[in-house]
Amino acid sequence: MTTFKDMEDSLKSFIIQEQSDAHNVKSVNTAKYNNIKLWMDPSKNVTPHVIIRISISEATFDLNGFNKTNGGLGYEERLVLKWFSRFGIKEKLNELWAFAEKNKEDRH
Repeated sequence: MTTFKDMEDSLKSFIIQEQSDAHNVKSVNTAKYNNIKLWMDPSKNVTPHVIIRISISEATFDLNGFNKTNGGLGYEERLVLKWFSRFGIKEKLNELWAFAEKNKEDRH
């Protein structure tokens, strides 16, 4: 099963690769992406979603259309939206949502 750590690593690699392709490789601050965090909180928001934090920026995205529902990620937001469209990302996030929902029910 895919984990949140797997998805964080996937997003980190994607952002760094996209920036390396667009800019001089030396100018990409890869350390900025060491703390990328993804999570879901079905107990607070019953709509399938993913919350992404990059550095001090945070945004929530709906898993149905990957529309931003809260917050903002600045420059990286366009890269996150591009990452969502990659093969298998939507399915893996939906799998994580199902797991998060099940665990929410197990806690009651």
